[in-house]
Amino acid sequence: MARNTALYFRLVEGKNLPAKDVSGTSDPYCIVKVDNEVVARTATVWRDLNPFWGEEFTLHLPLGFHTLSFYVMDEDTIGHDDVIGKISLTKEFIASHPRGIDSWVNLGRVDPDEEVQGEIYLELHIMQDQYRSTLHCHVLEARDLAPRDISGTSDPFVRIFCNNQTLETSVIKRTRFPRWNEVLEFDLRGIEELDPSDQMISIEVWDWDMVGKNDFLGRVWFPIEPLHKSPAVTSWFRLLPFGNTDEENGGKLGSLRIKVSLSEERILPSLYYQTLIQLLVESVQSPDQGDCNLLALLEEICSAESRQEVAVKLVKIFLGQGLAVTFLDKLNQREVKRTVDPNTLFRSNSLASKSMEQYMKIVGMPFLHEILRPIISKIFEEKRYIELDPCKIDLNRSRRISFKGSMSEHHILESSLETLRGYLSDIIDAILRSVEQCPSGMRLCFKQLHKRVEEQFPGAVYQDVKYAAISGFLFLRFFAPAILTPKLFHLREHHADPRTARTLLLIAKAVQSIGNLGQQLGYGKEQWMAPLHPFIQQSVGRLRDFLDRLIDMESETECGQISRTLFHPSVTIKEGFLHKRKAEAVNLVTRFTFKKRYFWLSSQTLSYSKSPDWQVRSSIPVHRICAVERVDENAFQHPNMMQIISQDSETQGGHIMYIQCKNVNELNQWLSALRKVSLCNQRLLPTYHPGAYRNAHWTCCLQTDRTVRGCSRTHLAVTLGDWSDPLDPDAEAQVLYRHLLLSKDVLRDKYLENSLNAEKAECKGHSEKGFAGMAVSSPARCLLFAIEDLERAHQAFEKREREDTPIHSHCT
Repeated sequence: MARNTALYFRLVEGKNLPAKDVSGTSDPYCIVKVDNEVVARTATVWRDLNPFWGEEFTLHLPLGFHTLSFYVMDEDTIGHDDVIGKISLTKEFIASHPRGIDSWVNLGRVDPDEEVQGEIYLELHIMQDQYRSTLHCHVLEARDLAPRDISGTSDPFVRIFCNNQTLETSVIKRTRFPRWNEVLEFDLRGIEELDPSDQMISIEVWDWDMVGKNDFLGRVWFPIEPLHKSPAVTSWFRLLPFGNTDEENGGKLGSLRIKVSLSEERILPSLYYQTLIQLLVESVQSPDQGDCNLLALLEEICSAESRQEVAVKLVKIFLGQGLAVTFLDKLNQREVKRTVDPNTLFRSNSLASKSMEQYMKIVGMPFLHEILRPIISKIFEEKRYIELDPCKIDLNRSRRISFKGSMSEHHILESSLETLRGYLSDIIDAILRSVEQCPSGMRLCFKQLHKRVEEQFPGAVYQDVKYAAISGFLFLRFFAPAILTPKLFHLREHHADPRTARTLLLIAKAVQSIGNLGQQLGYGKEQWMAPLHPFIQQSVGRLRDFLDRLIDMESETECGQISRTLFHPSVTIKEGFLHKRKAEAVNLVTRFTFKKRYFWLSSQTLSYSKSPDWQVRSSIPVHRICAVERVDENAFQHPNMMQIISQDSETQGGHIMYIQCKNVNELNQWLSALRKVSLCNQRLLPTYHPGAYRNAHWTCCLQTDRTVRGCSRTHLAVTLGDWSDPLDPDAEAQVLYRHLLLSKDVLRDKYLENSLNAEKAECKGHSEKGFAGMAVSSPARCLLFAIEDLERAHQAFEKREREDTPIHSHCT
């Protein structure tokens, strides 16, 4: 049994941020930290006090967390970036909102004494004799302390207060992982006479400074009384801040609109989910039952807010079962049959629409990247001024330094039209040539959809409906959104500047018109798009031919195998240029120790060479990876570095490869991808060294033994969620169960009425023979029983955990 914590957060936008630049504006971006570790950075929005980011992330944290923090920064090209403000949310606060948080939150100021991190390892016990009572505080070590010095380290020491006495440990220089191993003793005589609030032991960690005051690194404190009743207390304790006593700033620093939700799942053994999975499988394999079908039931009882997550989990469950295309065909068939007006087909956010959209993102994202990335990159690099709306033309923005002076409005329109046609031609040509590149699963889905629409709307008068249904998904829900916001589809690292954003908007509008088969041309308020209409009409004719070729498949067999991964092992999961540190490069100048290499990651190997076309490659088998972790900045005086620790063979020791990424987002993406492919490896390490072994010692903990056990815990399964996540049927079924559990009462009240007990007794007789008969006769009842069985299993596991007894894998 496993426990998974999934933390979803979306940085939507900012409002009324203070100006930090002399121009009267700011260049804001956000940094997201989980327990003081940077996990994401948004793109910078230039010269804007009301920025829109719209960036979302999902972080998987099996070990849990304490605090989620959002820092708003102002980027400066010279000097350090300015801190505008922060928002901190505790895990308890987020968990108290089961449906998530979606609100504006005022930014607060950043207090250095609140920016603490790390843990301290202590042993506390009280020694008593007939004369006195003595508290022994054994200060062993600390880890992951905040860096307070310019070197990226600290000079930590511990100061302890107890019974009006103060003692200090020695100072350990230049480390965030100090080892003191010192015992400090406190005489407890007379402590009972103190005020109860003073009968405490307070342990503070400080950074020693030769000049100026010492910097606070964190504290822990305990009441003395419980220590009299227990033996020695030995544990790692999380360091805490002093506590913020500042009053609310009244929104003077601006505010952020954020969306945050937390799901903590207990993943039961696979056996417990088999009934629910079997019901779902039989619902798509059995003959159509109209509104009595289990899939129709799921759509009805799930709220509109949860429909997208339910769609994602259903798609992944059926991908794991090798039935994704069959599942989508069932949903689409139902959606088409209940549609009367063909103009409204798939226009709502139904379960069918959401499922098709998520399937395309999961299966088709590499396809989308291959088609669009070269053209989107060209648009970003050229930054042409393009405008077709005469009301929005700014002659000053198009001014050129030449003898001819500024361009006239007519010249701007002519130039914009020519450039737009060029960009659109490149995009449409790339799409229409992509029949063989399109994943076979998507093509089969579109073929079946074409068939269902043709059955529902036959005849020449509805000839375009079957094409519009496919292009509605492929163009309106896939290509057009990616063109409009390439950052959100991982096509670019940064948001578009205002000029490029306008170009992308005009292109997306044209692509949408093509996807609509030109049906809305000449209508609406945007008549200034008319010069593009001939190109759009010409492209619509080519589009029909493309869609005919797209669905021209001989075989209708299910695409995909039952697998934990979405792709063949040889498929590249992630690739790109990184900087690899040369081995044994101790005596080289820093800039010569890192070499630019092109890396490829598949589920089997991590390989690299001098360039993408270089024939000679070096590689590391994925099954030999023991840990993938960050590297302290002070180890090599370089930011955004990671280390890959691998086992050379069964008998030899480990090998460390150090790699530098260009920014924190690239670092987190590579960390996540490498951890995902190595998650099930046999020799994963529980600890590691965040520093490097240099000058005969580890730069992190200062230990001289190169083979000494790591001083920090590894983060083996802390990963970012994205389209390339491995399939995990148990985890997907658990999330689906959680949504269904919220609808249990609705399900019971609506469908079971007064005969629940009698029907349950009748259905139990079918349990050993399978649920096929039950699913046909009463899908609602069978679904409710499956939910209740899982609910009882969770309750049993919780009870056994409380009793601390072994849990046996058997069905309850």
